Amino acid sequence: MTTPHDTTPQYPFTAVVGMDDLRLALLLNAVSPAVGGVLVRGEKGTAKSTAVRALSALMPAVDVVAGCRFACAPAAPDPGCPDGPHGTGAAEERPTRMVELPVGASEDRLVGALDIERALSEGVKAFEPGLLADAHRGILYVDEVNLLHDHLVDLLLDAAAMGASYVEREGVSVRHAARFLLVGTMNPEEGELRPQLLDRFGLTVEVAASREPGLRVEVVRRRLAYDADPAGFAARWADEEEALRRRIAVARELLPDVTLGDAPLRQIAATCAAFEVDGMRADIVMARTATALAAWAGRTRVEEEDVRQAALLALPHRRRRNPFDAPGLDEDKLDRTLEEFGADQDTDGDDDPEPEGPDDGPGGGGPDDGGPDGGGCPPRDGGPEGSAAGPELPHQQEREPPREQPAAPEQDAEAGRAPEPAGQSAPGAGGESAAVGAAEPFRTRRLDVPGLGEGADGRRSRARTAHGRTTGARRPHGALGKLHLAATVQAAAPHQRVRGRSGPGLVVRRDDLREAVREGREGNLVLFVVDASGSMAARKRMSAVKGAVLSLLLDAYQRRDKIGMITFRGTGAELALPPTSSVEAGAARLEQLPTGGRTPLSEGLLRAHEVLRVERMRDASRRPLVVVVTDGRATGGPEPVVRAARAARLLAGAGTASVVVDCEAGPVRLGLAGELARELQGSAITLDELRADSVSALVRTVQGNRKAA
Repeated sequence: MTTPHDTTPQYPFTAVVGMDDLRLALLLNAVSPAVGGVLVRGEKGTAKSTAVRALSALMPAVDVVAGCRFACAPAAPDPGCPDGPHGTGAAEERPTRMVELPVGASEDRLVGALDIERALSEGVKAFEPGLLADAHRGILYVDEVNLLHDHLVDLLLDAAAMGASYVEREGVSVRHAARFLLVGTMNPEEGELRPQLLDRFGLTVEVAASREPGLRVEVVRRRLAYDADPAGFAARWADEEEALRRRIAVARELLPDVTLGDAPLRQIAATCAAFEVDGMRADIVMARTATALAAWAGRTRVEEEDVRQAALLALPHRRRRNPFDAPGLDEDKLDRTLEEFGADQDTDGDDDPEPEGPDDGPGGGGPDDGGPDGGGCPPRDGGPEGSAAGPELPHQQEREPPREQPAAPEQDAEAGRAPEPAGQSAPGAGGESAAVGAAEPFRTRRLDVPGLGEGADGRRSRARTAHGRTTGARRPHGALGKLHLAATVQAAAPHQRVRGRSGPGLVVRRDDLREAVREGREGNLVLFVVDASGSMAARKRMSAVKGAVLSLLLDAYQRRDKIGMITFRGTGAELALPPTSSVEAGAARLEQLPTGGRTPLSEGLLRAHEVLRVERMRDASRRPLVVVVTDGRATGGPEPVVRAARAARLLAGAGTASVVVDCEAGPVRLGLAGELARELQGSAITLDELRADSVSALVRTVQGNRKAA
């Protein structure tokens, strides 16, 4: 949706407290849109959206062809513009648009829609522009970009790569220019971005609320003042806003004159190589960012500090290797690389080894200026520490401290365990063992949910989706999706004589239209129920078990699933991770998981049943898959085996698909995990068979194993 025209003034950009990294990254993109946009990562309530929306008021106005819905520039109109060709018509000036893409937007809303009925009957390309057309030569803002549907992400990637949007419908196509500044905000706790989209953002910034009481007081004071009198508050910051607007304009004019010498270029290339970033986009983005930094400081020469700051903004999100790696940059390594490759100076006749100090930039300050315009460079550490909360009244909570490991109430060891020798300390209070590290993750086999679902697009189970192979046709429910041309012609053909057809065209009515029914794959809710009892630690198996669960977590990330985790030991079960899209959170909880005590298997299964009951009410279309990681033992409490069987039948009765990962080891196997799988009406698979590269394992799916059961 396009930002509505509201009489309430926007919160001023210069009134944002702290957050130097974020403000600098946004301003650099205002100076040089070629930098490629900004991804803002941070906890909730840190004014990410407020700062981004305030940027649009600082952007210079653009000249457009009068009446063109696609914002063509009068000096160089798009030759393929659907509203063209443009002659020497009148031009008009308008503010730079800030267009917001909702997470739940449809494909037609993003790229635009063709009137298929008129296209078939009249041969007219009646096109209604979408958000990509609105954002051309402006800003496209995606809040919660990590929750965007995969098919919308694909369309964004295509448009960002080609600078154009294509709408193709059964041989009818429309193309228009779509060059925009992409800005996204996200909370990493809710899930990560696909690597392809992550790389499309030129810069990334981590924001966090300040823990300094004075700064937090100022945040609240300004926000309350704005809420009480928006117009008056904006008027008090009008001079600072205008000064910053002029500084952006001056930096834009200076940008073409900035020189990127051989020495800083070598530093850029060496830095990207040292941090092993993929591809060449990082080098290009760093070069553009360093040039913009020099222009912002009022200089015509890129210096080492510009390269350093560019690396801190452009590289952290590009050096990640898997979803469990924490973003960030080793600044000591960065400094060593810059020092090593910065010794040689440009061969321009300047023998002075000392770099020139930054000149005073327009508006009274270089990149170290921390004045109220918010344009200063962040502190040398480049991290989120010390940055303050923004003007939104933050609903922030202290970061969750490390979870205290609950002491196992059972002092007895698991049945069959040897007591600790005299004089040696127990592994932990109440027989609890300290958390062990996970074994190396591996590629797992795909585990499917049986049947045909209708959940969100993903890569796990079969489902009716907006994308995929066509399996049939149906009358559209609401707006027409993907047209099924053959079925539409077949529906219209018998009525041509009655409708008075006299020419070559086909007389098509709205009732004749048929949309394609497509089958693809959906993402599921994968709920892990992990046995953390003493029997899992008795034979040093927990490291292998954690490696298997970590592998399944990685598989869930790649298949766009939601995940949750329940652990059981001692006398009860704990919801260690409520259902979320953040696989990183699951990996962190798994790493902290201790073992010890008895095996309350029934409690783990009952807790899983309750969690799924609540999740069905929240999202009935997302089908669950329960993965129970256990050796199948049940101890503790009265009739533990009987109670576990009843709990398993309760899950099976609700139609829950399940897989039991059998962790039993040793030459003598009791087969308890297989019995549990039969009660769950699911399948059992060993740790070895879970590996995708296991030669002896058969291709297993939940559906096939349930049939066999």
